Formats: sequence, structure tokens, C-alpha cells
Amino acid sequence: MSRMTPFSSPLLLGFDAMEKTLERLAKTGDSYPPYNIERIRNAEGSGERLRITLAVAGFCDEDLEVTTEENQLVVRGRQNDETEREFLHRGIAARQFQRCFVLADGMRVIAAELKNGLLAIDLDRPEPERLVRKINISVKD
Repeated sequence: MSRMTPFSSPLLLGFDAMEKTLERLAKTGDSYPPYNIERIRNAEGSGERLRITLAVAGFCDEDLEVTTEENQLVVRGRQNDETEREFLHRGIAARQFQRCFVLADGMRVIAAELKNGLLAIDLDRPEPERLVRKINISVKD
């Protein structure tokens, strides 16, 4: 018995990578760090801009790394555990994280800014040109 997926329709061709990406995203259950994604309206109305804001209190800019790997935006945070300090109570853990966001084709990272414990990453996607191409049909005898 085969498993039916949203992309198993014969009308959806070449979406194998998208299906694998959705399966991988469904398996991630970590919710740290919390984040927001907001749409930023352009004044001229062309293209789309997004801002991802992650709550990274306790991390400085040297502890954070923002990279793009193929079609993914990857945000990593690493804190060093200070061994010279003696804690009577430790409720704030020095933890590491990796948060991945899958980017649509054409999405670009514009900037990343750390302010007041919030890491804001701005993205944009310029409006693609609409191309119509006529395909010639050859006749074979």
C-alpha cells in the first residue's frame, strides 16, 4: 500500500524536493529560540519583504552565525560555559541552538541586526519577470 502525499498528483511534476523539505520540517520539534515572521509592506508595492525576529537574549553578535545554505537560512547560536563562575542557582542555561528556515526561490537576505536581545533578519524577494514563451510543435511524418 503506497502512502498518498499532497504532491502525488500527476499534475504536479518536479516537486520531489519540496515534498522532502516538508517531511523534514514536520520532524523538527524544537521551539528554541522563539521567533516571529512578519511581512513588511513596501512603499512602492514591488516585491515582498519579510523580517524574521528571534529572541536571543544572552547572546552577543560573536555568539551568533547567520548563513544561507542552498535554499535554507540557518541561524546558529553558541555560548561558552564560563567555568570560573560559581553559581548558587543556575536558571539561565548556556545553550546552543540551530534554527533553519526554508527560503523560496529568489529570496535574498538583506541584513541582520542584533538589538536588545532580538536578532532581526530582513529578507526580500524581487518581483520576477513574467515570461511567456511559445513552444513550437514539430510535425513528424
